[in-house]
Amino acid sequence: MPFDRGSFTFTMFEIDGDIPEDFAACFLPGKAGTLDSVSAETQLGWVTGKHLLDTNIDEASIMRGGAYCLTLRQAVRKIPASLLTALCMREEQAFLAANPGREYVSGKDKRRIKEDITERHINKMPPALSGIPMLLEPHSKLVYLGTSSQTQIDLFVDQFYRATKLELIQLTPALILDRQFHTTPTAVPVLELSGNPNAPTEPAIGRDFLTWLLYYCEKVGKVTIGNNDFDAMIEAPLLFSGDGDALGAGEAAIKKGDSPIRSAEVKAALSVGKKLRKAKVSLTRDDNSIWSGTFDADNFIFGSFKLPESEEMNPEEIFADRVRALGDFREAWIEYFKIFAKAMLENYDQTISDMRQWVKDREAI
Repeated sequence: MPFDRGSFTFTMFEIDGDIPEDFAACFLPGKAGTLDSVSAETQLGWVTGKHLLDTNIDEASIMRGGAYCLTLRQAVRKIPASLLTALCMREEQAFLAANPGREYVSGKDKRRIKEDITERHINKMPPALSGIPMLLEPHSKLVYLGTSSQTQIDLFVDQFYRATKLELIQLTPALILDRQFHTTPTAVPVLELSGNPNAPTEPAIGRDFLTWLLYYCEKVGKVTIGNNDFDAMIEAPLLFSGDGDALGAGEAAIKKGDSPIRSAEVKAALSVGKKLRKAKVSLTRDDNSIWSGTFDADNFIFGSFKLPESEEMNPEEIFADRVRALGDFREAWIEYFKIFAKAMLENYDQTISDMRQWVKDREAI
């Protein structure tokens, strides 16, 4: 499971409803089958978070560090493309040799040959296994899904509902605005820094948030949660994107240089109304715990994400620390978004004025 070591990709969710006491039993009817049963059709099934062959699902096997760990396994037999091409070419050559009056193999015969080869060879192929891992914190009813693919997310959400009759609600700006401010993204004014009266006004609240966060990190940076201070920082690589009539190329990527965040390209992108769509973000707590990874503002998804190093020695205690660290990061990230939303909803004119001045005064190396 990617959550127990190294860096990983994740998307955050909340559970709508109460988790049943016999939670593990919900997944037994849909647990993964044997490898011998895998065919050319993709087989979906549940396994524990230990590995893709562990179908021994019970409360003890899926609980780690106080969290439920399960994986939706996908299994399928496939003939590698290069092998299938070679087998088809060999059969087509044999077909022409057996039919001397034919100058070429028709499309119909090509399809028949390919189907025959697939039928003869598919069960000789080893099953290809992949999985969508999930970490579920039962007390807070929070879910972390180890994928950034919208197709994989939709598949998992559907299968999870089939198993548990519980809906997973993705953490997005819309959810935070609804829960914290009882409003919607359309009610939040658009962040427009160029001062161009003809600038597009289509909402892109994730990009607005990340662009504002760049400003906030350079001006303030800190938030306080309980007894802890957190300090955020935006780093390269940076990807700026323009909307509609924003001047210049549609995207600007800043990756290299001695100080890419202070580069002339960043100032130029901001000056013409481009917004930050992807960036590396780091979060440091006052106990020197550090979180870092790339943030996709359009989808509210984190990639190449690293958690603070645990001081524990026992693997289960280390995993429990990582679960807690994910929760701490989530709480801090939401707090930054709340500060952004409050500034845009309650103090928009001053916020825009300050940010435009920030762009104008920005040093460029």
